[in-house]
Amino acid sequence: MLSLRAFTRSVPHTLSRSIAISARSTISKPSILQSAWIRAPRYVYPATAAFSTTRARLEPAGQSDLELAAKLNEEMKYEQNDSSVETLPESVQYYIDNCPFEIQHKEGEDEVVLTRTFGDEKIRVAFSLSDIQDLTENDSALADEHDDLDAPTNERQGRGSQVPVAPEDKVSDADQEEEGFEDEDQVPSYPARVSVTIEKKGKGAMQIETIAQDGFIQIQNVGYFAKADLANAASAEKEWTRQSLYSGPPFGNLDEDLQTLMERYLEERGVDSALALFVPDYIEFKEQQEYIRWLRNLKTFIEA
Repeated sequence: MLSLRAFTRSVPHTLSRSIAISARSTISKPSILQSAWIRAPRYVYPATAAFSTTRARLEPAGQSDLELAAKLNEEMKYEQNDSSVETLPESVQYYIDNCPFEIQHKEGEDEVVLTRTFGDEKIRVAFSLSDIQDLTENDSALADEHDDLDAPTNERQGRGSQVPVAPEDKVSDADQEEEGFEDEDQVPSYPARVSVTIEKKGKGAMQIETIAQDGFIQIQNVGYFAKADLANAASAEKEWTRQSLYSGPPFGNLDEDLQTLMERYLEERGVDSALALFVPDYIEFKEQQEYIRWLRNLKTFIEA
């Protein structure tokens, strides 16, 4: 009797391999898709948010908003009570009608520009409304010295008001005639910086820095620029280049005859006493209008 081992040896190799293969094939294996399906984590869908048409609540305006808007409105009404706010002073209007310059000023801007031509020259005169702040600061200092006065006229001083006058400081008409006073409220005007640029095509430009005060044009400095666009630098790069150039000596260090001729040079071009009187008055008028506009814009923004 053949043993089992002998029997297996007698079986052809091909048959044994087929049996082994069939035996292995009967063992179930998970397919690729099945394996992936088993290993894949279960996806949990988030709960759907409830839909609502209710508008998001806005925070109510703070108490300070209401108080600030009311204060701005109070200040604006106070400044508007002055009838001179809307009407140009006669002296200012007269200069505008008769001066050789064209005045350029846009609402909301600080700089005022006057332009004209003189022969082959282009002349540009510029000054700033913010120069009136010098007057306001001086008034505040003087007001501190009179804070013990309780007269109605001294209860509140406007931003551009003149120096406060106490009742005991006022002088009667008779005393004025004796002492030669023309106006008890007359005070010196504040200094306003005026920049004068004179340009010749292809020749560069000369810029003269001056101060207008009490009807006089006081020259501070005279500079020359081979490139005219550097005189009124409109970019940081040009301003940097401008600052690196020699600006000339202080005007007061020049020969007196040279100073006199330079002053005459400006007068011939309309930079004279009439302009020196016009500039501070125009600044005071326009700055008051811009201040009221500023108050109105702030009030509108706070209330929006």
